[in-house]
Amino acid sequence: MKNRLKVLRAERDWSQADLAEKLGVSRQTVNAIETGKYDPSLPLAFKIADLFAMKIEEIFFPEKETDA
Repeated sequence: MKNRLKVLRAERDWSQADLAEKLGVSRQTVNAIETGKYDPSLPLAFKIADLFAMKIEEIFFPEKETDA
């Protein structure tokens, strides 16, 4: 899953640690979500969307399949 988390965080001049604190998770979790190594749980996705006052699907979206 792809996401806009890094861009949204940067627009607010928040570090990964700042965002992690606001969400109640570790900075490593924020990094893993931003880099696509970890997909957040649904409750965490709702928390992220609420924090940015956006819908989940405005932040997270499926990776497009490439034609082989």
